[in-house]
Amino acid sequence: MSLKAQFSTNALGDITVHLKGGIDFENSIPLRGQLETLQKTNPTCNITIDLDTLDFVGSSGLGHFVETLKILNYKKSQIKLTNVSSDFIKVFKLYNFEALESLIISFDNDETEDLSHKFANRKHTFEN
Repeated sequence: MSLKAQFSTNALGDITVHLKGGIDFENSIPLRGQLETLQKTNPTCNITIDLDTLDFVGSSGLGHFVETLKILNYKKSQIKLTNVSSDFIKVFKLYNFEALESLIISFDNDETEDLSHKFANRKHTFEN
């Protein structure tokens, strides 16, 4: 199973790591090293790991990935997860990962989501 990681930086200097493919034990070890290096070279930025295009996580790879998150967030709590599927959340809970809720960035309660429905269909947005 191969794993590819693409890095992007926003205007604030925060880094998003987009993971694509699958995590198994063999590629979770180099991933830990890359995340540690990223954290050391960018000590003031927030790092978000995007799991949207992650297809597979092996049990040994997941255990190592959870351990990596625990270690890196113990040093500095700056690594967050986004686009975590409900299946992965269940497996994280099996690993008794207490800090899980604080690591996941969720957009489920985004108040701006339905603004187009409220305002897009109006004929006049203001009056003179």
